[in-house]
Amino acid sequence: MKKKSILNLIKYYSEENDAGFRSEAYEIAKGFDAAGDYQLAEYIMALMSNANTFIPQVSEVQSSYFDKANVGNNPLPLPAVIERDILGILNAVGRNLGINKFLFQGAPGTGKTETAKQMSRILDRDLYIVEFSSIIDSKLGQSQKNIVALFKEINSFDHPEKAIFLFDEIDTVALDRTNSNDLREMGRATSTILKEMERIDERIVFIATTNLFKHFDKALIRRFDSVIDFNRYSRDDLLEISEIMLNSFLNRFKGTSRNVRLFRKIIDLMEQIPYPGELKNTIRTAIAFSSPDDEFDYLKRLYIATNSEKQPILKKLQEQGFTVREIEILTGISKSSVSRDLKESL
Repeated sequence: MKKKSILNLIKYYSEENDAGFRSEAYEIAKGFDAAGDYQLAEYIMALMSNANTFIPQVSEVQSSYFDKANVGNNPLPLPAVIERDILGILNAVGRNLGINKFLFQGAPGTGKTETAKQMSRILDRDLYIVEFSSIIDSKLGQSQKNIVALFKEINSFDHPEKAIFLFDEIDTVALDRTNSNDLREMGRATSTILKEMERIDERIVFIATTNLFKHFDKALIRRFDSVIDFNRYSRDDLLEISEIMLNSFLNRFKGTSRNVRLFRKIIDLMEQIPYPGELKNTIRTAIAFSSPDDEFDYLKRLYIATNSEKQPILKKLQEQGFTVREIEILTGISKSSVSRDLKESL
């Protein structure tokens, strides 16, 4: 055991800093375990599990650096290729092999943050989202101090096996340090994160997200156990996901009827189907704004929103492959009138 560890234990005890005391004791136990003294390591851990606390644990009080997230219970449809990677992460975490740091990279709206929430539910862990606005400081060196304090709080959790920490859009402080446009303060902040990530309690699940992977610091990428690419959506994936979202929203609204065939036609007209984040907002808004007196009004609103039309045009609808009945739904014009108007336009 190092002298520093002994001094830290005495210091934390005198300060009644239970979180720091437990964290230091855990590091000591890990040191004995690495040296082959397994029995002593287990004995220390057993003592700590039965020890009384001095003060409320960090996980039970508010932090200035992170907030506990409300994960909800919304469905999270993912392409099979991404879902397979997430299942791999869940398996790795469950095996307690020290694989606990993951980077989710992809464009906005691809489901990175929502996936972290889903993992929180499946693993039965609390999810904490780091607030970068409280970390970055214009004063020289203060950002590094804040980062050190943040990781100290993270490592002081009484039950680290019950926590997931999400560094949402970590590129705020982790852009390539060689980028000439990057501030020196950000470069120093990235270096500090590099050091602190190596010390993070391996029982904690650490997730970071980025929209700027191409500019991400390469040394920091190597600190993660796995990088998951969330850009892997095919057009068929997005069509299927849009239908799942539609059914989920319609289950919560009365006075609406399903016409999945027409819905898929409308979505498939889009030259570029957006990622789930934007897609979800478009579908939800169309349903929420729809008239309670018109069971298919949301489909008309969805068509207008995705085709940049003020009103559906009969001839154009026909050219787009809609049936007379579908045109009736989208325009509110009776089938007989639609048929007559279309014949007259020939």
